[in-house]
Amino acid sequence: MTTETVDEARRSLTEAGGIEVRWIMPEGFLELPFEADDLDELAEQLIELAKQALPGADEEVQVQYAAMCAAHYDEFIESGVQYAGFVTTEVDGVRCTATVNVSLLDLDERAGANPAGFIATTMRHLELGEIGEVQLPCGPAVTCVGSRSSHIDGTLTQSGRDEPIWTSFIQAQIPLNNGTVLLLEMGTPTVEGWDVFSAMFAGIVKSVRLFDNDGAPLVMPG
Repeated sequence: MTTETVDEARRSLTEAGGIEVRWIMPEGFLELPFEADDLDELAEQLIELAKQALPGADEEVQVQYAAMCAAHYDEFIESGVQYAGFVTTEVDGVRCTATVNVSLLDLDERAGANPAGFIATTMRHLELGEIGEVQLPCGPAVTCVGSRSSHIDGTLTQSGRDEPIWTSFIQAQIPLNNGTVLLLEMGTPTVEGWDVFSAMFAGIVKSVRLFDNDGAPLVMPG
């Protein structure tokens, strides 16, 4: 996937277990590259991303921004992230930003015949946030609304030091019948944009569709 600002566009990924996942991203998102052939190509794509994200910044700041993005890729690999995008917009005069990640995780072997129920019970036990269970067009899902501490990289702050922030997030976990879980998450550090971004994310989650190797639609049981 090349780096670009998308109009409303369909996105997809194919899981090794033979399930293709498709969803629709709203317009305005900048997307991190995930299809570079080597590190040099990835670096070039991240520099291009930095130019789009910070069009008025000088080259040094853009390079620092690209390096900050590159630093996340080890975490992406560990977390099974397959797609990462972000958007910046103004809400009531406040500049707000949000990220959306799509990941594939291994389903716990103990999930049994009701994996959504198992995931919900586990997340409630861990007190990860406000947990709910919903039925999507593609099957049952578990939602989680919460917050976590994070930080802004010092290259992007006036002080030049890392600054702590709280990020509010919504997750939707969709267990698949091939032993994996599709995880979608929206996060934002700007409370002013919460209503706009959460409504946007609800549209993304509801757009998820699943297909088999022959292109036939799938709905997970539950």
